[in-house]
Amino acid sequence: MISYLEFEKPVAALEARIAELRETASTGDVDISSELRRLETKSADLLASTYAALTPWQKTQVARHPMRPHFRDFVAQGFSDFVPLGGDRCFGEDQAIIGGFARLGTNGDGPRVMLIGHEKGHDTQSRIKHNFGMGKPEGYRKAIRLMELASRFKLPVVTLVDTSGAFPGIEAEERGQAEAIARSTEACLALDVPMVAVIVGEGGSGGAVALASAERVLMFEHAVYSVISPEGCASILWRTSEKAADAAEAMKVTAQDLLALGVIDRIVKEPVGGAHRAPDRAIAALVKAIGEELDALGKHSPAKLKALREERFLRIGEA
Repeated sequence: MISYLEFEKPVAALEARIAELRETASTGDVDISSELRRLETKSADLLASTYAALTPWQKTQVARHPMRPHFRDFVAQGFSDFVPLGGDRCFGEDQAIIGGFARLGTNGDGPRVMLIGHEKGHDTQSRIKHNFGMGKPEGYRKAIRLMELASRFKLPVVTLVDTSGAFPGIEAEERGQAEAIARSTEACLALDVPMVAVIVGEGGSGGAVALASAERVLMFEHAVYSVISPEGCASILWRTSEKAADAAEAMKVTAQDLLALGVIDRIVKEPVGGAHRAPDRAIAALVKAIGEELDALGKHSPAKLKALREERFLRIGEA
């Protein structure tokens, strides 16, 4: 069952009415098929027009939707032969950042990749287990280890970014959170194999950049990417999180704004109504886009790949 966001209430009302009519049609003798078709068309049009005019704050809500596909869904529906690899060989395992060997696509004949990404969890128990996708130092050090392993075996790296930010707890600071994030960013930039990063939901702060410093950065249509959450920005500037919508507008967090600014390289379209309404189609579109990017990057030498990364980040903000 779809969980509706605040701005989707008119769509929710229509779809509830459609569900009632379907129930009536299945138990009664009155033909209401024409009325059903009319309401279904109206609902589809309303959903399309609503999502075509989302504000940055509404896109932030969509990016955080609890039913949006997470790392485990991408692995199950977009990759095959996934072999998870755990531990940072220093402190321990971090469940917020998961990675391992995989094949792109579900047919089993796609290119081998090193797949790394954030997992937020899908219910209360799994969200606690995965720390709501907020990585700790050992998670970023694990990512570094896996990137170095990918480089050794000449495997491209694919990262799926979906985090509100790195874990801000005192124990993370004690274990060197800032240093781990910086080292992970450095490891991305130093790779001599192709790297494609995708912002699939939230891309928050250094916790996102640490896995997204690639030569090609893709972004789902309704994902967001920013240096701080809109609520955090509003709390700093206006001393109230109630100004989050204004902060989201000013921060240019949407894929469309970031493409224009050169922060990302490509937008991956989502099904009408967001990836949470049709995860299978959203994941299929993403796998196709990643495959195209890897094919193009595979033609370049290690030196060229590093140069491409350097050039793309130096270009940001030129205009």
